[in-house]
Amino acid sequence: MAPEHILLAISDHATGQLLERGVLQPAGYQVSAVPDLQSAAQALKKQLPDLLILSDRFPAGSGLDFGAQLLEDYPFLPILLLPNEHSENLPGEALRRGFAGYLKPPLRPQQAQQVIAQTLERRRKQQAWIEARLKEHQSQEQRLLEQRLESLEELHAVGRQVTASLDLDSVLTAVVDAAVRISGAEEGLLLLLDENTGELYSRAARNLDDEFVRTFRLPVQDSLAGQVIISGQPLLLDEQTPQKIKTAYLVYSLLYVPMRVQGRVIGVLGVDNRERRATFNESQIALISTLADYAAIAVENARLYSRSEAERSKLESILTHLKEGVWILDQDHRILLVNPTARKDFNLAEDENLLGKRIQDVVQNEDFVELFTEPERSWPARREITLDDDRVLNAQLTPIPDVGLAITMQDITHLKELDKIKSDFVNTVSHDLRSPLTAILGYVELIERVGPVNEQQKMFIDRVDLSVQHIASLINDLLDLGRIEAGFDTQKDRISLHTIIHYSIEGLRGRIEEKSQNLVVNVAEDLPLILGNPIRIRQMVVNLLGNASKYTPEGGQIRIDAQAEGDQIIIRVSDTGVGIPPADQPYIFDKFYRSSNVPENVTGTGLGLSIVKSIVENHRGRIWVDSTPGKGSTFTVVLPAAGRDD
Repeated sequence: MAPEHILLAISDHATGQLLERGVLQPAGYQVSAVPDLQSAAQALKKQLPDLLILSDRFPAGSGLDFGAQLLEDYPFLPILLLPNEHSENLPGEALRRGFAGYLKPPLRPQQAQQVIAQTLERRRKQQAWIEARLKEHQSQEQRLLEQRLESLEELHAVGRQVTASLDLDSVLTAVVDAAVRISGAEEGLLLLLDENTGELYSRAARNLDDEFVRTFRLPVQDSLAGQVIISGQPLLLDEQTPQKIKTAYLVYSLLYVPMRVQGRVIGVLGVDNRERRATFNESQIALISTLADYAAIAVENARLYSRSEAERSKLESILTHLKEGVWILDQDHRILLVNPTARKDFNLAEDENLLGKRIQDVVQNEDFVELFTEPERSWPARREITLDDDRVLNAQLTPIPDVGLAITMQDITHLKELDKIKSDFVNTVSHDLRSPLTAILGYVELIERVGPVNEQQKMFIDRVDLSVQHIASLINDLLDLGRIEAGFDTQKDRISLHTIIHYSIEGLRGRIEEKSQNLVVNVAEDLPLILGNPIRIRQMVVNLLGNASKYTPEGGQIRIDAQAEGDQIIIRVSDTGVGIPPADQPYIFDKFYRSSNVPENVTGTGLGLSIVKSIVENHRGRIWVDSTPGKGSTFTVVLPAAGRDD
């Protein structure tokens, strides 16, 4: 152990020499000596000694004042006063100034050695006491820090359980257990608000009777826990609070904190001490409030999960019992959902896991795959799908924002059969009507040749002639549609679409000029050839242009565009006519269907667009309409270009 260090600041050199060589060095102390106060101050800054012995008078100032000033900066530094001359007032003055002791002159070595030893002993005891208190304080701080870390670990563990588990009972029990451990409480209780009855009921507890927990219910009004529900603030009661504890069971201290979800208080987390006279501090209140937030999150998660499961179960039940097939695909055409009817339609096993697979890898039906792989210009997209068992489905494709695509399929086999029966009946009747209509027209023409007729009779004859011609036109359209649908027009040649469009326009130019309509033609001269029936393709173009002229008022504009895109030819016929209401657009290609906003003075059979659609499909093409009421319509036809093998 190193010898204790004593600093001498003695103004009398002889006294200093005597003290150093006659008292201190023989006793084994380490001694440093300075001649004045300035040197003493510098030495103290470099190293603080174990003891300072100081004279009372120096040329530059008072040793008493210097020592008193030092004690303000170094309160634990022991200082002994060794005056040049003894005075009765000096010992008391030195003690009043805080000096540790007094060496009475003239200096006696034995007495001085005893005073110095006692002073250093007191310093050692004082130092030991300070170190013990410091160590005790550090130990206490260490314990508090460890407790804090343990509490944070508890919070972290509960937080992980809240996010990882949907078992509400286990999560809430863990919350109450953690609250009891963190606070050092004897009991814990978690109460939830029953919004139907307005009461609080126990949901989890620690160190409380099971029967009490099962049956405990508390009104919100006139209860401590109810105050927390109403105020949304923690409530701390103990023997020091102005409000005395009044509960159904006697405790020394009680803490309730609110459980909040989206600004609502849904319950209370509480801890108490029944026997220990211990209260709860601010740190514990903050930690338990955090646990209450975790509990509230767990309750809300469980509620949302329960609702989600109920909705999922309901949706699953609906999809299972639907007679229509349903597919839900993501943006990459991967399967998100498929119901049993859809599986059955394409002979897919019920236990096969299809989720995440691309639809093209699961279903090989060409019509079905083309529904969502080919570009569509209007939504929802529709297509008829023929299955391996000859059933026909009407598939509708609808985009779902941020999800992908939804496909619904209805079995329309019986409707197709009815349509075929109707078509056969109409074709038969049409054939049977042509002969009598021809006879009627012939006799009408012969009436005026037989003899003169008056003006009224001539008007009646003209009306009969016009009506018969209208019926004949309707029958011809029906027969054309029947031949097209029956596939009688199988003979196809490589033909120039540019030429057919040119002749079709020339045939209609008189009607268009009669209504002062502006016709814009933008048809590429280098269009690829197509494989088709020239009569039917011209009929298609004439019907589209004729409709555009018919439903566009005088002075309006009609436009026809035709360009090649890849191995396809795109034909667009646009007008500035009356347009088609959205409700009518899905049915505009059906037989005999006419839009609800057709002007009364515009006649028609409702077969023109149906014939166009049949011609397009007979040539492996597609057709759709984009229309806005009051602004006009655009019919788009896509036909494949003729290949080398065609």
